[in-house]
Amino acid sequence: MTMENTTAPRHSITGASDSRTPPEINVEPRNLSFDVDAELSTLWHGGDAFKTAFFNALSLQFPEGEHLFIKAVRDYRKQVKDPQLQQHIRGFIGQEGMHSREHARYNDALAQRGYNLDKMNARFHKHMEFVGGFKRSRRLAGTCAAEHYTAVLAHGVLKNPDWMAGASPTMQALWRWHAVEEIEHKSVAFDVYQSQVGLYRMRFVAFWIVTFQFFRFTFLNTCSMLKTEGKFWDLKTWLHGFNFLWGKPGVLRQSLPQFLRYLRRDFHPWQVDDREEVTRWLNNNQRPTEAA
Repeated sequence: MTMENTTAPRHSITGASDSRTPPEINVEPRNLSFDVDAELSTLWHGGDAFKTAFFNALSLQFPEGEHLFIKAVRDYRKQVKDPQLQQHIRGFIGQEGMHSREHARYNDALAQRGYNLDKMNARFHKHMEFVGGFKRSRRLAGTCAAEHYTAVLAHGVLKNPDWMAGASPTMQALWRWHAVEEIEHKSVAFDVYQSQVGLYRMRFVAFWIVTFQFFRFTFLNTCSMLKTEGKFWDLKTWLHGFNFLWGKPGVLRQSLPQFLRYLRRDFHPWQVDDREEVTRWLNNNQRPTEAA
């Protein structure tokens, strides 16, 4: 059972490290490769157009988004003196690099189904170029907010099997691998921000900007793919989608309280302790063979 702690993990209480990642968590990249071409030529999430489009819409944002996250953390790397946080920064960069690579392959496969990725990618690229021009402190604040969203969704993917029920085994493996690593490094950018910037107001404002843009692009990309599938005007598709997000299992309904925890002044990502979910995944060996 997932525990919610209002105190920091044990070793952070001593002040010995700027990193508050629990000592049991290893922030290390896994060089995994997923052959998803066959699945992505279908409605891989149980034949459901909305569920498939929703997860595909998330994937479209990852390659370029994660490159920006890496840059935002790397911009402060030389200023971080704590060796443990330095080690976690290296792991964060490695994990995000692997995620970017696998989701770039994922998105290439989506193009083969006939989706207009050029249009979808162009509007996201324009936004990312704009964000890339921000001061480094603001980019890091935005990265912290985006990492919070991915960590909360990752928690849900691992804790709630019904989120992925009906999905093909390969796609389940990919999303759960990504979820585990998002949890493992979920506090790295935040710990860098707290140690190097630490402004609550900037973090607060960045959260609302990221919230708007995250849901905007997810919604637009979902709509674009539903149009390609001929399901955009299908009422049944949208009713199923509303139920998936807000009814049962209620992906957004379940996630909303955790999303909003970020607004607390004393917030830290590891106040929600996901170690049990990570350990369960590791023990179940839900991992394909590492890439050569």
